[in-house]
Amino acid sequence: MAANCSTGSATEPPGLETQWREIDNLNQQQLRAGDSWYLLDKRWFDQWKEYVHTGDQNSSSYPGKIDNTELFEDLDSYHLKERLSENEDFILVPSEAWHKLLSWYDLMDDQPPLERKVVDLPSTVKVEVYPVEIYLCLSSNLESTVTARFSRADKIHAIHQKIRQHFNVSETAESRLWMRSTDTSSERLRNLNMTVLDACLISGMTVIMEIRNADGTWPTSRPQIMRNTADEDSYRGPPGVCGLTNLGNTCFMNSALQCLSNTPPLTEYFLMNLYLEELNFTNPLGMKGEIAEAYADVIKQMWSGRHYSVVPRVFKTKVGHFASQFLGYQQHDSQELLSFLLDGLHEDLNRVKKKEYIELKDADGRPDQEVAEEAWRNHLRRNDSVIVDTFHGLFKSTLVCPECNKVSVTFDPFCYLSVPLPVSKERVMEVFYVSLDPMAKPTQYRLIVPKAGRVIDLCTALSQATDVPPSQMAVADVFNHRFYRIYQVDESLSCILDRDDIFVYQLNSGCMDQTDEEVILAVYMRERSHYRDYGSGSNSYSTSLFGHPLLMSVPRTQCTREDLYQLLLKRLARYVRPLDPSEEVEEEEDEDEELYKAQTNGVSDDEGDEDSEEAGPSKKEEETQQSNQADGQNNGPLEASPSSEREERAEEGESSSEPDRGSSTEEGQSACGSTDTNSQDATDGDQSAGAEPSGKEEEDDDEEEEEEEEDGEEAATCAQANKRVPGRRHYTERRKKALFTIQAVNSNGTTERGMAEAGGSFSFSSQPYIAIDWDPDMKKKYYNENEAEKYIKHQSMDVPHQQTTVQLQECIELFTTVETLEEENPWYCPTCKRHQLATKKLDLWSLPEVLIIHLKRFSYTKYSREKLDTIVEFPLRDLDFSGFLLKKTTNSTEPPSRYDLIAVSNHYGGLRDGHYTSYAQNKDNGQWYYFDDSKVTYAREEQIVTSAAYLLFYQRQDKIRQPTVPPPVPSSTQPENHITSQTHDGVDGASSCVSMETD
Repeated sequence: MAANCSTGSATEPPGLETQWREIDNLNQQQLRAGDSWYLLDKRWFDQWKEYVHTGDQNSSSYPGKIDNTELFEDLDSYHLKERLSENEDFILVPSEAWHKLLSWYDLMDDQPPLERKVVDLPSTVKVEVYPVEIYLCLSSNLESTVTARFSRADKIHAIHQKIRQHFNVSETAESRLWMRSTDTSSERLRNLNMTVLDACLISGMTVIMEIRNADGTWPTSRPQIMRNTADEDSYRGPPGVCGLTNLGNTCFMNSALQCLSNTPPLTEYFLMNLYLEELNFTNPLGMKGEIAEAYADVIKQMWSGRHYSVVPRVFKTKVGHFASQFLGYQQHDSQELLSFLLDGLHEDLNRVKKKEYIELKDADGRPDQEVAEEAWRNHLRRNDSVIVDTFHGLFKSTLVCPECNKVSVTFDPFCYLSVPLPVSKERVMEVFYVSLDPMAKPTQYRLIVPKAGRVIDLCTALSQATDVPPSQMAVADVFNHRFYRIYQVDESLSCILDRDDIFVYQLNSGCMDQTDEEVILAVYMRERSHYRDYGSGSNSYSTSLFGHPLLMSVPRTQCTREDLYQLLLKRLARYVRPLDPSEEVEEEEDEDEELYKAQTNGVSDDEGDEDSEEAGPSKKEEETQQSNQADGQNNGPLEASPSSEREERAEEGESSSEPDRGSSTEEGQSACGSTDTNSQDATDGDQSAGAEPSGKEEEDDDEEEEEEEEDGEEAATCAQANKRVPGRRHYTERRKKALFTIQAVNSNGTTERGMAEAGGSFSFSSQPYIAIDWDPDMKKKYYNENEAEKYIKHQSMDVPHQQTTVQLQECIELFTTVETLEEENPWYCPTCKRHQLATKKLDLWSLPEVLIIHLKRFSYTKYSREKLDTIVEFPLRDLDFSGFLLKKTTNSTEPPSRYDLIAVSNHYGGLRDGHYTSYAQNKDNGQWYYFDDSKVTYAREEQIVTSAAYLLFYQRQDKIRQPTVPPPVPSSTQPENHITSQTHDGVDGASSCVSMETD
């Protein structure tokens, strides 16, 4: 693990505007290979941006120390979580920006900086967020492995040297490397000059070194982890019924490949080697035939009938070389891969060796038939390939100027139809409602709200179920025990994602805004550690958030320590046990504390200075009284100056083992059931918003405590804590001890802010946040965690969520509906001589032999992103397009417009994660199969239509051949884990890989 580069204490930062300007300028840097960039938690960075833009140094949005906790799998190994997304989970900042932020804000204790290198990969330069982590071992001992990280730009030679060094293999020993991709197969790494990326090494794989024997033989012809080649060689299965190994988040690619593999005209073209004569090596828009050759190799292996599963490693490497967005093993979209692949195959196989320039003409009033034929001829003059023959159709585009009514008609080719899904105007949201009644458990509701609505609409819907006016509700996003965001009533609901935990709090009054009479308090729960953290450069106690936060409206006149304490006791009554009368031990309070409580951020105000000066002369009497009570006898007054008193207190913090002092004051109070301030000892110069009970108690109080405590050892700790350091002053006023203390904090709940003066009120300049700080022993005794976590499900949660169902024909109708162009994409009107928001209408003119329909399930707007789980009912046979075609059949030579389904690409899951699979009908036997990476199962036709359907492949009926062999009958003789009867609902193995739609 990298060493923590925390500075211990942050340096004084510049002004907020300067901070923003410096960091923003540094973040504009270009990526350069070899430079270091750092990962920064997106939420922390957003908090920092909010803070610097407020212009208020004392704003509650102060972010505190840099905290990357949410990026780690755990806080022991500090392993980065899988599938983190840039600009959603983290941002990247250059080294100089990172070190500036680090010097200003410091880093959470023990967290390592997340430094990553910029690497130069084919056709792109990028920050390598996830280096490849692989296992290394020798073939003589496969169980003894070591983990090592390598950049994708590293050569295999670097891995070779790493194994030699770790296992002490002589440089003179002849060796060879094997790459294990699964438990049953491995491949030879022959070229040591190949990069890790080109070798398709991914995290989790094992590289094995085999050393030649002294007699010149190799220990094994292949390492032991190789599959039994006899099984592989003897396997004979239906051609095309073959899985594809997941290389790491490549299910999107496997799904698209399976659909294309089961597209008869394209597969037969490659199996018959017709592509060899049409490879175009000179096309500047192509890939020099490499994509076509790599694809052909995969298809030939899949249709050989000799493989359970094929590893498409070379194909994946070629795709990454020519399309940098597919480099590495991140999440991608099968439709984007399919679009790239069809275009790449087309250019690699284009029969047109030299493309001529053709000026497109507008219809200009000519008949559609004439303009369409001209457009198609022009298209074939530049584009002529098996892809055009199989997948290209023609649609008519009509644009009308809203000002001069100019009509522009063009005919454009298409390779697939991207059809929209009818979008519901309503949305289902689940929220937790927290009532004012302290004894009522939170209630979970399922609400129907306008999709384009605002937060007030959510409150109105909840009001109908609770009879609480919407004006008395506050809506917040709770994340990791804190408020990630507190919404205003006029904010759009599109800001709230389905995965967010939304809490709605009932307020006393009807105003979410701060007023002169009331303040809306955000309340966090924190647990204080037993011990001070001296390693962080101070003697503060670390804290951790727990439980659910609260929002409550409080009269400003009651924002005093004592009033807030009583209000919070009532608010937490359901799961916080009050002190029994026998436990309510009265305590004396230190006068010294008021000096510190009257300070803000460690700087005394005038009042605090006066208190300090006035308190000084009366110190001796208090010291004498404390010393007498602690020692049981009067030894006379002790002389001490204010400076010597501070020195003694500092020594107490540094050495808690001195016999006169015993344990630290705070630890002693914890054992007795009372607490100190949240995170700062009095010696730090910070102040508490809660009551700090005196560590000094009368001897009769000690006896009463001992009677209550069964554990003699705990009682001894209490007695030891009562030995106060000479030099303390005390009020003669006696107070009851507190269950917890109250601390004003920032919105993250991590940093203390301004405090209340003694007996005075908190002063809040913006949205106020406070923390209820619990000593661990007090929390264990008085806080009921099980009760605090309980909630009730409203009957609305029992109503099953009804998925919307639409017909495929409805989607096609939407595709051909008139729409107005968006402001970002206007049309230039040749008559008006300026850009206009014209109306646009698309119509289908002619359709290809194989029609691919892309169901646009992923919706992206400026404000929201969502995946539509609408069930689109599509026919498996006789999909009739005659009603959508403008070009009418005039004679029997025209192709029919009826299609049958041949393949489906499915996407399960949501926007951030999910899994791709596919259904496909084998061209030889007519049987449907379900392909889930390397696993293949039989499928029934009634299973194919699901809400996961994403890409539909249809073949025109006049081109469909009848099966040449009868469909196989499922039997127990099939290889285990290969071809089995599918009895699941189509989501088998959906958690084995993650992929997502990208914008």
